[in-house]
Amino acid sequence: MSEETKAPTPPPNGEPKDSAGKPGPPSVEPVPAKKPGDPAAVANAAAPGAPPKAAAPHAPAAPAKPTGPAPEPWNSALVATLKGQYGSGIREASTYLGQNYMVVDPSLIPEFLQVLRDQEQFDYCVDVTAVHYPQREKQFDVIWILYSFARNERIRVKTMIADGEIVSSSVPIWPAANWLEREVYDMFGIRFGTSRSETHPAARWLERPSAAQRLRHYSTR
Repeated sequence: MSEETKAPTPPPNGEPKDSAGKPGPPSVEPVPAKKPGDPAAVANAAAPGAPPKAAAPHAPAAPAKPTGPAPEPWNSALVATLKGQYGSGIREASTYLGQNYMVVDPSLIPEFLQVLRDQEQFDYCVDVTAVHYPQREKQFDVIWILYSFARNERIRVKTMIADGEIVSSSVPIWPAANWLEREVYDMFGIRFGTSRSETHPAARWLERPSAAQRLRHYSTR
């Protein structure tokens, strides 16, 4: 075979040749394009030799939720006088957000209220109301809100009773309490009596018989 018809010898470096036997350009591997926001692209964009960025500091912990106001002991000449007279029958004397109140044993009602009117000049019964605590053994707080014009002072007297227990009426002390007690009976089903065994002389519904049952239903949800 003549020299002209022999196949050209491939170059030692293995580079491709064109049809004339001349070496072609070297092959280049394709490099995928970096997408915007790619961490690798951001890292490559940094100047060579630049120190790494410091980690972001941790956010400070949320401050503790402040506790709400709490009752504080109520110390006064009035409390000292009544405690000297009734002793442990006054279970608590506290002030809460500027409102003074005493929690007394149910057996002290109505005598305790009579003393407050006659001896301590709390001659105005502002309201009689109640609060329902379904999970408590004695579910109800019955509350008298009293005001003294002479002293320009307002206090609350509370007593705790079980469901179905009768509370002595304060109508003989403040006749206007008749309607207030009937409202409590209407809303909570609490009965008042001229004694702890007799029902209120005018224990009639002001609204409708289902009111107390409806209110208790919502208070237990």
